[in-house]
Amino acid sequence: MEVAKAGEVIFEPEYDRASEIKAFDETKAGVKGLVDAGISEVPQIFHQPPDTFGETYVPSASRYSIPVIDLRRVEEDRSTRKSIVEEVRTASKEWGFFQIINHGIPVIVLEKMKASVHRFFEQDVELKKQFYTRDFTKKIIHNSNFHLFTAPAASWRDSICCIMAPDPPNPEELPEPLRDMMVEYTDRIISLGNLLFELISEALGLNPDHLLKIDCAKGLSQLCHYAPACPQPELTLGTSKHADNSFLTVLLQDHIGGLQVLHENQWIDVPPVPGALVVNIGDLLQLLSNDSFVSVEHRVLANSVGPRVSVGSFFVTSFQPNPRLYGPIKELLSDDYPPKYRETTVIEYMTLFKKKGLDGKSALTPFRI
Repeated sequence: MEVAKAGEVIFEPEYDRASEIKAFDETKAGVKGLVDAGISEVPQIFHQPPDTFGETYVPSASRYSIPVIDLRRVEEDRSTRKSIVEEVRTASKEWGFFQIINHGIPVIVLEKMKASVHRFFEQDVELKKQFYTRDFTKKIIHNSNFHLFTAPAASWRDSICCIMAPDPPNPEELPEPLRDMMVEYTDRIISLGNLLFELISEALGLNPDHLLKIDCAKGLSQLCHYAPACPQPELTLGTSKHADNSFLTVLLQDHIGGLQVLHENQWIDVPPVPGALVVNIGDLLQLLSNDSFVSVEHRVLANSVGPRVSVGSFFVTSFQPNPRLYGPIKELLSDDYPPKYRETTVIEYMTLFKKKGLDGKSALTPFRI
């Protein structure tokens, strides 16, 4: 008889995980297809290992709360901007996450963007299948779990990723339900991203255009998630623990919630705030800042009420060959504060990240000096 070691999962002999994953993927119907088929139990490929839920969960009513930063008048008043930069510095250093309000994108645009994601995932499965692929060189990639074949457990969600900068697809190539709003939302997010990179540059004590000059805002992918109601949410996750493979991420989440940040080894809720966007530091910005700003692990809980939708805007230049080397910014270094990372290209980092998948381990570790 085989004895399970601590944290190890022993599955029944008849459970052929590889075959079940392959069969699930070949349906091209995703998690939505399982729900539409009327399943009452979560398939084993989605069961999270027992140690996944190991950190302490602290309800949002605790003494911890994610910073909320008001960007009103950030470009009109110098003293207001200075105050906002200080808030960005504190949040990026201590949390790696913050929410922003009065960011310039009208609420009606946010609502229409979320509605377009619903329309895409709730259309006939045959219409979605034409975009279903695991070819990550494509500009439009629809699938369920990019790391399906490498992760310890699948997450309860389907996704579509549209590479929107620097070389976007023609609008007619985008799925019809997303087309108009994806173009408009991307234009607005790029403008907001430029402002955020200015504020973060200033928060690091650099010129406002420093991060823009080294192409941190050059690439943008829009990743839309759809997580149907789950019959057994205690067995799985909407997204497993990970840190983002970006310079910066701007997230639009809906009213359902479920996003949690790992802060001081405790899971803290990021509660939905009407009209707000969530901003978080990515791995590549942690590297550039030499750990001054932190890329923090986060996850999304599965839920029984869904569907939950979100749109993550990832600023990262991994979609075309780019020889630029990224390492700790020299202006931030000194004899007392030497570089903690070697230089790397975004392609090298992304190759490692995709191979590793969302396994809860930092993709920055191999680059540490």
